Amino acid sequence: MSEKLKRPDWIRVPASVSRGFTETLNVIKNAGVHTVCEEAMCPNIGECWKNKTATFLIMGDTCTRNCGFCNIKHGHPAPLDEDEPEQVAQSVHKLGIKYAVITCVTRDDIKDGGAQHFANVIKAIRKLNPETKVEILTSDLRGNVDAIRTIVKAKPDVFGHNLEVVRKFHKQVKRPPADYDISLNVLRIVKKIAPQMIAKTGIMVGVGETKSDVFELIDDVVHAGIDILTIGQYLPPSSLHYPIARYVTPEEFIEYAEYGKSHGIEVISGALVRSSYKAKETYELLKAPQNID
Repeated sequence: MSEKLKRPDWIRVPASVSRGFTETLNVIKNAGVHTVCEEAMCPNIGECWKNKTATFLIMGDTCTRNCGFCNIKHGHPAPLDEDEPEQVAQSVHKLGIKYAVITCVTRDDIKDGGAQHFANVIKAIRKLNPETKVEILTSDLRGNVDAIRTIVKAKPDVFGHNLEVVRKFHKQVKRPPADYDISLNVLRIVKKIAPQMIAKTGIMVGVGETKSDVFELIDDVVHAGIDILTIGQYLPPSSLHYPIARYVTPEEFIEYAEYGKSHGIEVISGALVRSSYKAKETYELLKAPQNID
């Protein structure tokens, strides 16, 4: 199906090469860290790296799950690297990043899903870069409340976990053991533990959902107390991945944003929007004091 669809004019990815892009690439390669910008083939890599911003991928480059939309390799991951928190913190420092986004592969092979490792990364960044804001994007941690609490106590400025797709297509696209309600509950738990912490989620559209499916998801997100929702066009990394059903029009993205905002949630919606795109700007719209015990 995806091979028959012609990419519309409104989806144009800027060229990647620039001085800032090259400098960011060199720092990342020399530090031996991974970025989701590369692993997930993000369409915004050129713009973000030009501005010396990057979304760091921790806990290795191999995921224990095999989602139908994702380009990150899956299999049996290597043990966690105890030096990684310091390596990421050093990279943030060398790049002069004032707003760091940290995400991870899913690690079902670890009892806490890597929660303590995530907390260690946050703490290392804060120690070396005290002025840097930290946004995280976690796995579902299998809904483990203690694991979620471990990360919340490390005080990220934004706690993110993506629903990825609407409920109707969750099992087909994200695939079990991922579960729509488990993912939604992760963010409910975050808001219960730390009501003032900003909670964020994101989805892709164009996998076959209807407008009513997206509106239903927005309602779910609002009722869960989530603060930020990103909505972007699904672009399959290859013909082997879950097929694209359609290209969503700019007008429809605007409609989703307006619906969300009318229901009290900040919605960043557009064809090339990804969960970490314009993360700093969105945070600044909603920044709140962190009073977490």
